[in-house]
Amino acid sequence: MKKLLVVYHSQTGNTEAMAKAIAEGATSAGASVTLKKASDASGDDLLGCEGAAIGTPNYFGYMSGLTKDFFDRVWPSCRGKVSGKPYVAFCSSGGSGRGALDSVERVCGSLGMNKALEGIAATGKPSAKIFDDCKELGKKLAQL
Repeated sequence: MKKLLVVYHSQTGNTEAMAKAIAEGATSAGASVTLKKASDASGDDLLGCEGAAIGTPNYFGYMSGLTKDFFDRVWPSCRGKVSGKPYVAFCSSGGSGRGALDSVERVCGSLGMNKALEGIAATGKPSAKIFDDCKELGKKLAQL
């Protein structure tokens, strides 16, 4: 059984709902999923998984401060130890969300992680299609 980590920050509940949909999709594909808020996740969580989904709201074209805080805290213990680990990024946004996805992808790339699939960006409250896409993203991550 594949062990996945879904870590997220959510101010309005939109990114949290997306995180739960990704976790649901991964679980339906047979993965064991740890779902954690960015403020509660640690380097041990990232080191102990076989793949990760990282979600954030888009704030001013960048990831949220608590998502950045997660990366700042795991950097010393995970740098050089998560190379090749697959990840996906997801975000909710009032606009395109591309800036938030790009910022998560840059940090994951600096950690040596491999972008497994294209990320998902929801504009405003996630639609039923976005939730379906999130479930599918979770399934695909579980099957890698």
